[in-house]
Amino acid sequence: MPDDNVKKIVLIGPESTGKSTLSASLAAHFSTIWCREYAREYLLEHGTDYNFNDLLTIARGQLSLEDSTAALLKLKHESATPEQPSVLFIDTDMYVMKVWSEFVFGKCHTEILDQILERRYDGYLLCKPDLPWVKDELREYPDQETRTILFHVYRDILVNQPVPWFEVQGENPERTASAISWVTALLKAGKKSL
Repeated sequence: MPDDNVKKIVLIGPESTGKSTLSASLAAHFSTIWCREYAREYLLEHGTDYNFNDLLTIARGQLSLEDSTAALLKLKHESATPEQPSVLFIDTDMYVMKVWSEFVFGKCHTEILDQILERRYDGYLLCKPDLPWVKDELREYPDQETRTILFHVYRDILVNQPVPWFEVQGENPERTASAISWVTALLKAGKKSL
């Protein structure tokens, strides 16, 4: 059952589109916390030679991290009222796991698909691959063509689901400012419906 006092905003998109940086910036602006991407932690510990079943382990780790971060936020903001909900920014969700799994292995675990149906979020920020690709030890797709293909897969998913979403694009500070404006409007609209 979703907690009306905690609004969850998920950041998705191809790798190296500034999701983590934007999550941290939004959390700082809205005086809250954010949920990191579990896959980075997992791959740094276990290496990048992952298999299909590793993605299910990563998905479970992401869900556990999301739940524990949401619980921590709820504890920190026990005084929040329905008129003043807390907001949690989440770097990656099961849509990302689905896209990753299907792109690499051509299939997806049923458990991941079930979680897509079960989990509830209040908004999505789709990060466009218009930032320079930054190499690190975990990133796999430096070519712009692949990043653009993946971006359109994410965009198609968001177009075909009911949760509000916004495409984040451009350089900073405009990139972050546009996301802040959209989240602010989303939170204000949510207050009116309470």
